[in-house]
Formats: sequence, structure tokens, C-alpha cells
Amino acid sequence: GAGKSTLIRLISGAERPSSGSITRGMSVSWPLAFGGAFQGSLTGLDNLRFICRIYGASIEDRVPYVQDFSELGKYLREPVKTYSAGMRARLAFAISMVIEFDCFLIDEIIAVGDSRFHEKCRYELFEKRKDRAMIIVSHHPEEIRAHCETILVLDHGRVRKFEHIDEAYDYYSQQG
Repeated sequence: GAGKSTLIRLISGAERPSSGSITRGMSVSWPLAFGGAFQGSLTGLDNLRFICRIYGASIEDRVPYVQDFSELGKYLREPVKTYSAGMRARLAFAISMVIEFDCFLIDEIIAVGDSRFHEKCRYELFEKRKDRAMIIVSHHPEEIRAHCETILVLDHGRVRKFEHIDEAYDYYSQQG
């Protein structure tokens, strides 16, 4: 690929640059719905406790939200390694929403679960947090058009900035 997912991991701090440095002037999320950092032998709730401790967030205030939003029921008390991929993604998205970041990183628009759950995720992110910065990686022009004001296109490791989506997609299409 062009390096879009790598760029998201670099911005989040999940990966370090091989040279140079990255300066963040705000709090930046991990890539949303990314469950790769879960400890499989811990329960969903234990993973939530761990994340809350790292970010200095109150666990008591966040458990009800994660229970309700993830819709995992009794499985929250089971080890994450027993979860299906969809269950892990729902837990990851719910936990992503309980930590308030200034900027959210989205590697492809979240398509977790069925269409009802997908809409629930969209509302939570794009309506309730519309005052936040977002960096979205997507191949879908309609998603970019719906949520972005400025578009960057990666071209052989360099970033090109566009103010208009049609201009950006014309350029992107010519690169293929």
C-alpha cells in the first residue's frame, strides 16, 4: 500500500519513525476499533480497567457505558481471547469512546457489527464528537465527503494537501 495505515500508527505513537520525530500538540487516540493492544488472558472489563488506569480515567464512570455500548453482556467478564473478531471490535470501539481525545484516528470508517450497530458507532463518533479533530483513512469518496474539510493524499511517501475533495480524488485516481 501507500503507507496510510503506517502513517496512522506513526501519528498514534503505536509505531516509531525510523528517522525524524513526530510532535503532537493535542491528545491523539490509538487507531479506533483497534483491539491489538488487548491482553487476551484478561477479561473485557479488566482490559477496560487497564486502559482507564493508563489514561487516569475513572473506571466506575466508564463501565456502564462500555457495558451498554458494546452489547457484550456477560462476555465482558470472559477473557478477550475467547471473543470473536466482531466482539473484540465492539469492545475496542466502546473503550475508544470512553477516553476523551482531542483527535481521533480512523483507519477506514468503522464497520463494526450489523448495520444498526454501525449506525450507533457513526452517531457516537461523528455526532457526539463532531467538535474533535479526526484523521480518517479511507478509499471511499462518500465517507471523505461526509466528514472531511481538508484532504491529504499520500503519493510515494509524500503528502499532498487539497481543499476540495474532487480535486483530491482526481489526483488520487491518476496515481493508481
